Amino acid sequence: MAAGVAFLGALVIGCKLHYYKIVKNAYYGYPKEWFPSVSATIGDRYPGRSFFQVFIALTCPMRLLLHVFWYVLLSRAAPGKAKALFWIGFLRTWTCGGWVYVTSSDDHDVHDVMMIAYMLLTLPYMLLMIGIGDKSLFTHNLQKLAANKSRRKWVCSLFFGTIAPLVYYFIQHKVHRIAGAYTTYAFFEWALIVFDVMFDSLAMVEFQALDMSILPSKADELRS
Repeated sequence: MAAGVAFLGALVIGCKLHYYKIVKNAYYGYPKEWFPSVSATIGDRYPGRSFFQVFIALTCPMRLLLHVFWYVLLSRAAPGKAKALFWIGFLRTWTCGGWVYVTSSDDHDVHDVMMIAYMLLTLPYMLLMIGIGDKSLFTHNLQKLAANKSRRKWVCSLFFGTIAPLVYYFIQHKVHRIAGAYTTYAFFEWALIVFDVMFDSLAMVEFQALDMSILPSKADELRS
């Protein structure tokens, strides 16, 4: 939820306050380019940048807990793969922070390196999740697990299927300098964000098997 609010809020704020500035790139501006990229939306202008960074920070604890919960669910059935999934997920979260808090306006190279690392880590992360996500010993509704695995395959296919046209239109913009190419690139870039958030949100099916409680210690109970 917080991730969706962060991206959508930054987009609304950016279009409301700095529309002509965030749709402009190195070669063209409005009307040839008319939709902002993710990088321009979240990193170029105040207050959209600050709004995004505050709300995306709120997702960090939940994102880290996501990896912990997956490890708890899967460690008995597939200990080695569960550990790999945890560390890949942790590194993926760390690189996400890299391209979120070091924007293209701050340092273009660092931003791009972190973004590429994030994309590379997403491949084993999604494939591992598809491979072992239904192996939990705590969940017995096999039909529900199978249906969710199918959804993950679809979302994973959409995510990586988006990369080819994304790269194509980026080359059209950067190398051939075709007007409007960056706007088309921006739509594919936003689609990656949607598919990424959608993939992790599917975990709510498996997490129904978890029950987490915070209780006072026995000593405190006796004193009361």
